[in-house]
Amino acid sequence: MILITGGTGFIGSHLVEAVCARGEPLRCLIRRDSFKRHPFALPAEAELVFGDLVSGEGLRDALAGAGTVIHLAGVTKALSTSEFYSGNARATENLARAVAGRGVRLVHVSSLAAIGPSTDGTPVSDDAEPHPVTHYGTSKLEGERIARALVPDAVIVRPAVVYGPRDTDVLEMFRSISRGFVLEISGGERWFQAIYVKDLADGLLAAACTPQAGGRAYFLAHAKAVSWSELSSAAARVMRKRTRVLRIPSPLAYAVGGLAEVCSRLTGKPVIISREKVKEAQCRHWTCDTRRAAQELGFEAQTPLELGLAETLAWYKEAGWLKY
Repeated sequence: MILITGGTGFIGSHLVEAVCARGEPLRCLIRRDSFKRHPFALPAEAELVFGDLVSGEGLRDALAGAGTVIHLAGVTKALSTSEFYSGNARATENLARAVAGRGVRLVHVSSLAAIGPSTDGTPVSDDAEPHPVTHYGTSKLEGERIARALVPDAVIVRPAVVYGPRDTDVLEMFRSISRGFVLEISGGERWFQAIYVKDLADGLLAAACTPQAGGRAYFLAHAKAVSWSELSSAAARVMRKRTRVLRIPSPLAYAVGGLAEVCSRLTGKPVIISREKVKEAQCRHWTCDTRRAAQELGFEAQTPLELGLAETLAWYKEAGWLKY
């Protein structure tokens, strides 16, 4: 039995489908409010247990008979910094304490943000000294350390930028491209690595099923780094749009991020735009070394950017999330 936390989320919904396609028994620990918002994410084959990782509710029932736990649940945007640490560290601690001593394979899904960007353009290694630049990254790093301390043989995976159908974060950039313009923060080109969500689901299952992966950490990303301008150009080609680049000075970008945070607090709905996201976006190289995952897990992300974008944008269009 595989237990997945965060199964109603963007990545989690694709992982649930991948597990169901393999015919493996599956259980999802979910919050009731998440289930009401995203019922499409859970196939009928998935057994449901309602609970909450922050409070620990439902953990005993969720873990009964589980041999593998893939911990995807977490917070990527929040109304306050404390929410990052509650959702990414405290929740992980409750789960890890419940898993400890059970002989269960724990796959803890962290992020490249927990380690931080490359400072010199050389892809960051799996064992690099962490230097997260935001509270999100720091909270994910704290979750890693808690998982490792309580479950020493846990497998830690760190995806880079994840994109694909159902994602609501990168969608905002695609919407601006569909309207004919690309927003960039001034200061020169910046590079990153990404992974198509269906490839990531395969990578997570490889981490769960590879016996020698216990106690190890892996970056999961497509090996080829791309620039943000390359991403924008590729998306524009798929949508057959001609675009104009609007470069925003850093002070203005921070001001927009701050205004978005104020609006977020007033509405009570967290948004992806914030001063911390601007800080991440200003980093020159969000790149990582994927060779350990290839050598030890036998996993390499196969989907090239343009193909992944084409499938993603087609899904957005069909779902009515994007018009082009």
